[in-house]
Order: sequence, then C-alpha cells, then structure tokens
Amino acid sequence: MEFPERLKSGYAAFRSGRLTADRERYARLAERGQRPEIMLIACCDSRSAPETIFDAAPGEMFVCRNVANLVPPFDADGNWHGTSAALEFGITRLKVRHLVIMGHGRCGGIAASLDPSSLEGSDFIGRWISLLEPVRAMIADDPMETAARHRALEFASVRQSIVNLQTFPWIASEVASGALKLHGAWFDISTGELFALDGASGEFVSMAETGQQALGF
Repeated sequence: MEFPERLKSGYAAFRSGRLTADRERYARLAERGQRPEIMLIACCDSRSAPETIFDAAPGEMFVCRNVANLVPPFDADGNWHGTSAALEFGITRLKVRHLVIMGHGRCGGIAASLDPSSLEGSDFIGRWISLLEPVRAMIADDPMETAARHRALEFASVRQSIVNLQTFPWIASEVASGALKLHGAWFDISTGELFALDGASGEFVSMAETGQQALGF
C-alpha cells in the first residue's frame, strides 16, 4: 500500500527543517526520556492541535486526544480505558504539574450530543458521548439559539471533565497536596483565540494579548 504522499513530503520537510534545528533536543529526549510538566486532554479534531496552538517543542507536553476532549469518571472495572490510562501515566509516572482540559469551537462531538439521532447505528461514539448527558440535559432544551447552546455545552463539558478528574484518587490527592493544578481552556477555531477557565468566576477568559474578555455560560 502506497504511503500517503502528504506524509512523505511532510517528513522530508521535517528532516530538513525542525529535525536539523532540534537534533540536540531529540538526542537528549531519547537519552533521558520525557519530562513534561504539562498534560492536555484535547479533542481529536484536526483543526485544534495543542502542539500547534501552544507552539510546543518536542517533549514539552504530554497530550491525550479523544472525541470531544472528555474525561470519564474513575471506574476500575477491568474494561478498556485509553484516556484513564493516559491520565494514570501522566500523573503517577511522569508527575506532570499542570493538567489541562481543552475544548474547542464547532466540536462535532458536542454537536452529536445535541442531536442524538445523528448517532444511530454507531458502535462506539454514542456510548462515549453519553458522558455529556449530565450537562447536556441542562442545556439541550434551553431556548437560546442553536449556536449558543453548542458553545454552552462545549464550555460545560470542560467543567464536567474537571469534575470527573477529581474522582480519580491519585489525581484528587495530588490536587489536595498542591502538587497538581487543574485547568480548563477553550479554543475558538474561527478566530484563533484561546480562553482559559477562571476558577473563581467559572467564566472563560480570553488569553489574547489585546486584553481579557470573559465568556460565561
């Protein structure tokens, strides 16, 4: 099977560009292993790659991406738990100091949650998106327009995932000791603007250099 041409050309550009510039960094990472201080749970959406948004160098961030950037509650039931396994590795092995849940605008998983009929016949997505049910039920019937409901659920899903994070005993203990900080963020694909969740107000505040603007849902 022919390897995708786009990937071949991209790798060639990487070898002649970033690999050459960062060769010593890659060598150190290979010798010493990764030691990121930041972990992100982000969406699979190809438009919102954390490494691009935060201009991250190799080894700087430990990233787990899934549909709609969701975190399930702690459940040691013996089933497959990819996101929970990534969390366990990041917290207990890598000892990251910051854990960020990053949502984004125009999320397809969020749209599916607001239109459950679109998930009929899915093998996995419907079950996964059902993690949003606690917050979706409070938003789906709101009289606000569809776009506003969509954004409101994107924000609410970040907040709910932060709540779910604290059901993991080894996360809760690290947070209680002050060794780990939990953060929420939301990226607007249409403008490239990043909003961070303010723990005191519960609002999403713009991180743009031009000033701060709160978005509250």
